[in-house]
Amino acid sequence: MQTASKAEDAQVRATAPSQPYDPAYDPLKSATPGHGRDYAPTYWIGTAGEPPADDGPVTADMDVDVVIIGAGFTGLTAAIFLAQEYGIRATVLEANRSSWGCSTRNGGQAQCASGRLKRSQWIERYGLDTALKLHRECLDGMETFKTLIKDIDCEPQYGGHLYVAHRDKVMPILEKEAKLLRDTFEYDAQILDAETVKREWVGDQDAAGAMHEPEGIGIHAGKLAFGYLKKARALGAKVHPSSPVQSWETRDGVHYLKTPGGTVRARAVGIATGGYTSQSLHPQLKNRLLPILSNSIVTRPLTTSEIDACSLRTHQVITDTRVLRHYYRLLPDNRLQIGSRSAITGRDAPQQKYEDVLVSNMIRKFPALNGVALDYSWWGWVDVSHDMMPRIYQPNPKETIFYALGYGGNGVMYSAQAGRRLAQWIAGDGKQLDLPIFTSKLPFPNIREIVESQSFAPFRRVGQRFLYRWYYLKDEVL
Repeated sequence: MQTASKAEDAQVRATAPSQPYDPAYDPLKSATPGHGRDYAPTYWIGTAGEPPADDGPVTADMDVDVVIIGAGFTGLTAAIFLAQEYGIRATVLEANRSSWGCSTRNGGQAQCASGRLKRSQWIERYGLDTALKLHRECLDGMETFKTLIKDIDCEPQYGGHLYVAHRDKVMPILEKEAKLLRDTFEYDAQILDAETVKREWVGDQDAAGAMHEPEGIGIHAGKLAFGYLKKARALGAKVHPSSPVQSWETRDGVHYLKTPGGTVRARAVGIATGGYTSQSLHPQLKNRLLPILSNSIVTRPLTTSEIDACSLRTHQVITDTRVLRHYYRLLPDNRLQIGSRSAITGRDAPQQKYEDVLVSNMIRKFPALNGVALDYSWWGWVDVSHDMMPRIYQPNPKETIFYALGYGGNGVMYSAQAGRRLAQWIAGDGKQLDLPIFTSKLPFPNIREIVESQSFAPFRRVGQRFLYRWYYLKDEVL
């Protein structure tokens, strides 16, 4: 009777953590992301409520059709689409707790973007026809995302995206991009002058004007992640936390994924590990991503007078035009959330100075918030590809291995579309996808990409330190 009670209890509860949160975790230094570690202390986790039930850790060897590695936005949506569109019930393996990584450490901004490049850069790199198709893919991705969240209470804040020029010299660039979006992409981007931005939108003291684009949604990342988990399991997917892949062999077309509780044998594997992708997970991924840290803080709820003093007239998602950009918005409970780039290494990430820099940047934008207490502060890893564009791809046509990675900080929305595309690949329909992000591997770094895309991967951490200093000069001085 006691055993049955325990089993019944496990079915309605999330697997508890067996290890504490590791604030210094670094995917370039650690062989695995951990084993049963607790969530980072983010606003999203602190306000999402009790995590939903999962299927517990792997406890024995098993044979399955499809394994997805990573139970974040991408992995869970891939499982959802595999079930909905192809009748395939995936098994999802997660090293720690469900949506432990990028999915509960981001800024909650769903933008109409894929990777780090602007539409004008798409044209330069791929040509106009492909750029137009990439734009349609992003619009389709927004519709995919909107459909997915219809029945998930993730506090969506609709209305678009405000792209704030942080210096006067940026405005001509924004004006040119907005005209291109309207005239070539038929996408209604509008230019706002500094006075209009500060009076009617947001009193960011940096603002020299802005570009407003029609697509953009703010969401509660924790509630979205938990909603995806419930939806995937309701469709028959199995989600196993505390089950890191410790080794991986492929023999006669079967993948042997060793976890602490048993070996999972699968006919196909989808990789959705984001910025928490271990260098040793699979040879196809070694050195193909550069994880970048991003810090985020959330204030206590602001008073009406503080909101008025900051002219916070919108709940829409906002970013600025710095290379080391800030992303921020007024949350539904009237807290301000703001984030930006952080330390170089995981070891350095817990240092107080990185939070202090972000606080000083917040105060520069909103002087009325000087002295306002913070309720949450965290950091997390962003998966940046070496050419600033994601890939959803089968890297070796002879192996049933697929990945969806490299969103570069724009994964809240596009992860849903990437999960859909990953499911398409796994189900055997991927060869009809003809965009560059579906037809080529995550690239190794090269000199051309350093020049064209400001990729610092060849230098790894040494080059990143140098380029962060250069970016600061470019953003604030030159």
